[in-house]
Amino acid sequence: MKQKNYRRCISCRRVAPKKTFWRVVRLASSHEIQLDRGMGRSAYLCPNEQCFTQARLKNRLKNALRAKIPEHIYQNLQERLS
Repeated sequence: MKQKNYRRCISCRRVAPKKTFWRVVRLASSHEIQLDRGMGRSAYLCPNEQCFTQARLKNRLKNALRAKIPEHIYQNLQERLS
């Protein structure tokens, strides 16, 4: 049973309302990677240290978005944890 506006964390696989996750987007037009806004392929991540670390170590963002993730994206997510 799929519910509207629920997403799955790419790290821990937890399903929760979309607004509780960080969204990382590969823009459809330019294939740039950015946070929170834009139209394109998206990956969702729980806003906690464990999920962030696991996703980074296992290249989960790269695999989910099918693109190389720039270092500044990881730095921005790390800053959000602080």
